[in-house]
Amino acid sequence: MKNDTKVLKLVRKSAEEATVEAPQKTAAPSPQPVAVPMPAPQNASPQSASAPKPAKQKLPDRKILLQMYRSMYLSRRIDDKEIQLKAQNKIYFQISGAGHEAVLVAAGAVLKPGYDWFYPYYRDRALCLQLGMTPTEQLLSAVGAEDDPNSHGRQMPSHWGHKKLNIVSQSSPTGTQLLQAVGCAEAAYRAQLVPELQKLIKNFHRDEVVYVSLGEGTSSEGEFWEALNTASNLKLPVVFLLEDNGYAISVPVEVQTAGGDVSKLVEGFPSLYVQRCDGTDPIEALETMRRAVQYCRERKGPAFVHAKVIRPYSHSLSDDEKLYRPDEERASDAERDPVKRFGTFLIEEGVIDQDGLQQIKDEIDRSVTEAADIALASSQPAPETVTRYVFSEDVDPTSKEFDTEDELELSGNAGTMVDLINRCLHTEMARDPRIVVFGEDVADCSRDRYLETVKGKGGVFKVTANLQRKFGSERVYNSPLAEANIVGRAIGMATRGLKPVVEIQFFDYIWPAMHQIRNELALLRWRSANDWKAPVVIRVPIGGYLKGGAIYHSQSGVSTFTQIPGLRVVYPSNALDANGLLRTAIRADDPVLFLEHKHLYRQAYNKSQYPPDDFMIPFGKAKVVRAGTDVSIITYGALVQRSLVAAKQAEQEGIRVEIIDLRSLSPYDWNAIAESVKKTGRVIVAHEDSQSFGYGAELAARIANELFEYLDAPVRRVCALDTFVAYAPQLEDAILPQVADVAKAISDLHAY
Repeated sequence: MKNDTKVLKLVRKSAEEATVEAPQKTAAPSPQPVAVPMPAPQNASPQSASAPKPAKQKLPDRKILLQMYRSMYLSRRIDDKEIQLKAQNKIYFQISGAGHEAVLVAAGAVLKPGYDWFYPYYRDRALCLQLGMTPTEQLLSAVGAEDDPNSHGRQMPSHWGHKKLNIVSQSSPTGTQLLQAVGCAEAAYRAQLVPELQKLIKNFHRDEVVYVSLGEGTSSEGEFWEALNTASNLKLPVVFLLEDNGYAISVPVEVQTAGGDVSKLVEGFPSLYVQRCDGTDPIEALETMRRAVQYCRERKGPAFVHAKVIRPYSHSLSDDEKLYRPDEERASDAERDPVKRFGTFLIEEGVIDQDGLQQIKDEIDRSVTEAADIALASSQPAPETVTRYVFSEDVDPTSKEFDTEDELELSGNAGTMVDLINRCLHTEMARDPRIVVFGEDVADCSRDRYLETVKGKGGVFKVTANLQRKFGSERVYNSPLAEANIVGRAIGMATRGLKPVVEIQFFDYIWPAMHQIRNELALLRWRSANDWKAPVVIRVPIGGYLKGGAIYHSQSGVSTFTQIPGLRVVYPSNALDANGLLRTAIRADDPVLFLEHKHLYRQAYNKSQYPPDDFMIPFGKAKVVRAGTDVSIITYGALVQRSLVAAKQAEQEGIRVEIIDLRSLSPYDWNAIAESVKKTGRVIVAHEDSQSFGYGAELAARIANELFEYLDAPVRRVCALDTFVAYAPQLEDAILPQVADVAKAISDLHAY
């Protein structure tokens, strides 16, 4: 540990000196509020006169040069140590950053740890070392140690994260970090538009920069283009570093990219400062990164650095590059090895002699060996900790603190579900300035100058009507038609402390955002062991019974989301519940998928007067909407009303049906279910989702497993057919469960 600390002190000291030589930070003027900040069309090239002019080539100070070499060599030796440990079966996975060291050390030298924000990908070992992560911390990750600051043993090595350094927890999916980095930068952008947010978001600085890196293979992902589009559109201070080593595992760049050069393809983005460099040359890389960072600090827009690097080792230890790369190509790469070349350069330039260089190597070798010994002797996470941090341990939305139903006093005229959701959004936005609302068509009018002359959109169902007029275009605004863009940006903003309440226009189109929801939003807290979180609320219109909704406006696949740990799923059936549950979702500290049935938006039977502004319903609390003793129906959403109608019909036959409205699906109220089943001995699970593999299957299985001795008949399910919802009304009626289907199930089950 002593040697480890000694090496890092030199790294940090030299990094500070390197930063001093970087362009001085300039406080950007507060931008004026606009509805959709659109940069003016530019005819100039991305490297126009407005960009910083390259300085005359000048060799950096000797201390800086030696510090850069130390970081580069240290990164390579940790790679080699991990490869050795993997061969000895002492660690379980290894993926290296070899060949990328020069440009990464250069990036770390001109950026500020704990001040700027970082979304690195798995090759960025050298960057993290340059920012201040120690060899011991990186090797703690390799052995899956409890004290690993990256994930506390929950992720593979090289999935970087460090709360103190502002390195946000990263994951395995390539490209998901890009939109989150844009959202992180957007949080500071919104804070400049709304000054009161500057004290509410984390570590706000007027000239902060967000760094995000990727490989050339990742540039094939749609989210890469979505990120560049939004960053350029809002002129956000994001430095995109493309580390192009020529291969995405075994697929070469010319197969990935039209023309084989991504930077040529992105030159058309307005305000995007595009630079190219030899990423194996630390001097050239340092100057290039310095210009890019300065451009962003001056708030001219985002920067894109295309660094050509090499990959001297295979993609990972699960890959063998000899299977697809010829010897001559690998030998050519070896000649460009940045660590070897830079060492030779330092000697030739008289910066250090061979003995001095060897002394540095020996010192670092010893520190890496010592760090490995410490890591191997470290404590492993206890098995009983695996369920911690799936959800927040500080804010419990299932608790009594969120239950105000008993104190409820209603007032005013009755409103629809749309009305009461809208009221909740208005009152919560007035209460909490951190709330931002965005999505497709959610604004009243993106062009502010027309707000006084048009009625306003406010969402395709008018749920967000007048929010923009009330709270301004800085907090309520439209997004591109790109669902991953909406959720990914929201994650980055929530990481900084904002409270995004976003809308996916139709459940049927949520699937482009699935990567961000399943692998990022729901996992961020758990994979970082509570170091990072993203309490985003995603509002989603859902369901059928529309007479014309057809296949792509009637989907109802809730079970896909209820099986995701870390994601709360809520599904109100009436206006009052929608108001109380949405307020709980907003005030909770977890990601929430808030499902709003389109058919229920304006029904007269589910209207309610308005509750107080603090009205909340806790998650996991079902409601007995009809008491009975003969048959229990467990349901939610549109099936609640259909079950009530069927129950009234059954009552004419002397059958007393109890109906439980779950209201929230994850968590759900097992106690209410068990109490009802114990009372009636017969149970129907009714929902709009398909029967096979649907949400009701889980409830039916658990009832049969845990309440078998109380059952007087098999568990019955009333669900949609295992097909799609058709356009023709008679087909839709046949596919979706109707009152008659529920009534027949009641009669059959009672007679069993």
